[in-house]
Amino acid sequence: MLARGKRKMRQRISSLKFTNLTRRTEIGANSYYLEIAGHRLVIDAGMHPKNMGEDALPNFKLIGDGPLDAILISHSHQDHIGTLPLLMRRQPKARVFMSDATAEIGATLLHNSVNVMTRQREELGATTYPLFTHRETDRAAGNWQPCPMRQRITLSGERATERDGDGLTFEFFDAGHVLGSRGILLRAEGRTIFYTGDVNLEDQTIAQAAIFPEDKIDILIMECTRGDHDQPATWTRAGEERRLAGAVDQAFQQGGCVLIPVFALGKTQEILAMFYKFHCEGLLPDFPIYIGGLSTKMTEIYDRHANMGRRQWPRLQLLRNLRPFVLNAETIHAAPVRAGRVYALSSGMMTPKTLSNIFARRILGNPRHSIFFVGYADPESPAGVLRNTQPGEEISLDPDEPPQRIQCRVGQFQFSAHASRESLIAYARKLSPKTIVLVHGDPPAVDWMRTTLVAGLPDSEIIVPPPGVEIEL
Repeated sequence: MLARGKRKMRQRISSLKFTNLTRRTEIGANSYYLEIAGHRLVIDAGMHPKNMGEDALPNFKLIGDGPLDAILISHSHQDHIGTLPLLMRRQPKARVFMSDATAEIGATLLHNSVNVMTRQREELGATTYPLFTHRETDRAAGNWQPCPMRQRITLSGERATERDGDGLTFEFFDAGHVLGSRGILLRAEGRTIFYTGDVNLEDQTIAQAAIFPEDKIDILIMECTRGDHDQPATWTRAGEERRLAGAVDQAFQQGGCVLIPVFALGKTQEILAMFYKFHCEGLLPDFPIYIGGLSTKMTEIYDRHANMGRRQWPRLQLLRNLRPFVLNAETIHAAPVRAGRVYALSSGMMTPKTLSNIFARRILGNPRHSIFFVGYADPESPAGVLRNTQPGEEISLDPDEPPQRIQCRVGQFQFSAHASRESLIAYARKLSPKTIVLVHGDPPAVDWMRTTLVAGLPDSEIIVPPPGVEIEL
C-alpha cells in the first residue's frame, strides 16, 4: 500500500521543463522558458548590449505558439528587459510581473532604447530598427503588474492562500543588485525553484545586500558573472574605496581629469553616492561631476525611491546633493576637457558612439588624464579590450575611427554589482539543492562555477543549459 501511494504521488507531480532562450553561453539577451505544473512562463526578456538585429534577441521561437501564463522580470537592465515589448507582442495575453521600481525604470529605459534603435537605423542602415515603438512601449508598460516583496502571488496576480494548494505561485526577494532587482521563488506541487537573477550578496554604497531564501530549495538557477576571477582574501570595500579616492586625488594633482565608464542604471548612482561619501569623510574635496542624460533620468528615479524599501543613505538625494552637470550626444563633442573633474559617463562597456567611448578617445593620448573601470565589462567590448591593452600600445575604440596610442593612465577597481564567485558558492552550499542550473556567465566563468560545485556538492546535479535545448529537471 505504501509503495502504491508513493507511485500515485509521483504521478501527480508533473515534469519541469527548462529552456535557455539565449543564443550562446554568455552574458547577453537573458531569457528562460519554464513549463511547470501545467503552466508556461518566461523569466526575463533581455536584449544583447553589443549585438544587432536577430542576434540581439532571445530565441523566442523556441517557446512555440501556445500562450504563456506569465512573464516574470527580475530587474530593468537592458540585458534582462530590453525585448519585453517584442515578447508581449507575441504573447498579448500573458500577465507580466515585476517590482514597482523595475516598472518605472524599465519604461524609461525602453523608450531610450527606441531612440537608440532609431539612430542606428539612420546611421548604420539597420532597416529592421526600431524593433518596437514608443507607442508600443507605453501600451506594454500599461499592462505590467508591480508586485511587493515577500508576498506569495498566483499567476492570476492575486495573493496566494492555503486554498491554492499545489498551484504555481511566485514570490519576490530583494537581490541587492540595482534598484528594484529581485530574485524569484517559484512553488508548485511541493517543489521550489529559485532564480537568483543578477545578485549581490554584499552591501554596496546605496544597495544593501540581497536577502534570499535559506529554506529548502529543490532547483537553484544561479548567475555566474564573476565566476572567472577570484576576490582576494585581503579585499574589502572600504579599502577599495580609499584606493579609488587616492587615485582620483592623484589624477587631479597631476592636472588631469578622470573618466569612469558606467552603466546608466545602478553604477552611476553608486559612484555618485561614493563621491558624496568621500567628500563627507574628507577623502576628496568638492569637485564637478558630469553624467549623461539617461543617467540623470535613472538618478531621478533613485531619488524618488530613496525612502522606500531597503537602502543605505536613505536621505541622500543624489541630484540635489551632488549637482552633477549633464552631457548628451550633442554636447559631448564640444564640451571642454577640464582638469579636476570626474566624468561618470555611460556606457559601462564603452560601446562605440556612446558618451564614454567618445570622451575616452579625446583623452586616451594624454598622460595627465585617467580612465578608471569600476565594474564588469564584456572582454570583447571596447572597455574590456582597453583594460587588457598595455600602455603605449595602439587601440581602436571605434571601428569608424583611426587607432590611438594609449598614453593616459588606466586603472581597475572592484565595485561590481554582482556577487563574488566565493559568495555564490557559499550560498549554493548552504542550500545544497538537488539541482543547480548555471546561467548568465561567459564560458570561463560558467566552467569555474561548474567545476567547483561538482567537487563541493557531489549530491547535487550541476547543469549548464545549452542554448535552445529543452532540459527536463
